[in-house]
Amino acid sequence: MSEDKSLLRPEWRQWLAENMALGVGPEEVRQVLVGAGVDPALAHEEMEAVRKHPYFQACLQVARHFGWLESLMDVYSELRSQDGGRQLEVREHLAPEEFFHRYYFGHRPVVLRGLMKDWPALQKWSLGYFREHFGPVEVEVMMGRDANPEHAAQHERHRTRMPFADFLSMVESGKETNDYYMVPRNDNWRHEGLSPLREDLRAPGGLIDPSLQADMMTMLLGPAGTVTPLHHDNMNILLCQVMGRKHVKLVPSFERHRVYPHRGTFSHVDAGRPDLTAHPLFAQASVLETVLEPGDMVFLPVGWWHWVKALDVSASVTFHHFLIPGGNTHLDAPF
Repeated sequence: MSEDKSLLRPEWRQWLAENMALGVGPEEVRQVLVGAGVDPALAHEEMEAVRKHPYFQACLQVARHFGWLESLMDVYSELRSQDGGRQLEVREHLAPEEFFHRYYFGHRPVVLRGLMKDWPALQKWSLGYFREHFGPVEVEVMMGRDANPEHAAQHERHRTRMPFADFLSMVESGKETNDYYMVPRNDNWRHEGLSPLREDLRAPGGLIDPSLQADMMTMLLGPAGTVTPLHHDNMNILLCQVMGRKHVKLVPSFERHRVYPHRGTFSHVDAGRPDLTAHPLFAQASVLETVLEPGDMVFLPVGWWHWVKALDVSASVTFHHFLIPGGNTHLDAPF
C-alpha cells in the first residue's frame, strides 16, 4: 500500500531521523522513502524538517559520540586480530597463574581441557542416572520456547514445574528441539531435591571458589537442538560440558556495534543462520567457534557475546565465583 501523500507515518519519521543521524546519504534515504510509496515532494519536505529540528541536532551530537566509540572499538578489533585474536585458543592443563594473567585479566576467551578429570559427574551423569536417583523431584524448566522468538528475554512466561522424570522423558524422546530446556534461571540447584548432584562436581583447582555453594553455579540440561541466542552476560563465566556436545560461537565485547544489540544484553542476529541482508555489519564480526566435548570448559569473559547450540542431549555446569589473585572484584558477580 502506498504511503499517504499528505502524512508520513510516525514509524517512517523515526526511521528517517535515525538513518540521517547515522550518516546515510540523503539520496539513499529519499530512494527508500519513494520506493515505499512516499510522494517525492513529501519525502523532501520531511527530510528538510528533520534536518532543521533542534532535537535532530542533538541526535547528531550523540551519533558523533557513538561513532567515535565505534571507531575505537574497531581499532581494538584490528589489534586483536593481529595478535591471533581470530582463533579461539585451546589450552591443556593450564596453570591458574597463566589463566588469570592471560585470559581473565586479558579479557580473552579460552577452551580449557584436562581440568575436569576428577569430576564424578563425567562417569555418573546420564538420563538414566537422573531418573533413578531424582525422578520424583519437582523441577522447573522453560517450556514453549519455539512459539516465542523472545523467549530468552521473556523468560517469566515460560517457567513450568513438573516431576524431573517427566522432563527426562521429553529429553529421551530423541527429538531435536529448542522447545524445552532447563536453564540457569530455573535455579534448581538451590532446592533440596537436586542438591546432591553438586557432590558430583569439583571446583577447577586455583580457578574457582572450592566451597561450591548453590548460588555459585548453575546447571543446564536439555535435548539436542536447544539454543541459547546470541547475548552477553554481565559477569565472567566458566561453562563446563558434562554430557553431550555443544557448538559455541563468540563475538568480542568490543564489537557490540556489529551484533545489533536488542533488549540490553541480547542481539537481533541469529548467529546460527545470520541474515546478512538485515544485519550486514555482522559479516565484519570476529566470530570465534568451538565444539565442546564432555570434559571441556570454555571461559566466557564478561561482555563477550556468545551463542550456544546443543548437538546432543546435553548437560552443562557454569561457575562464576573465581579465585581472583588479590581478592574478588565486582566482575565475578552480577552487576
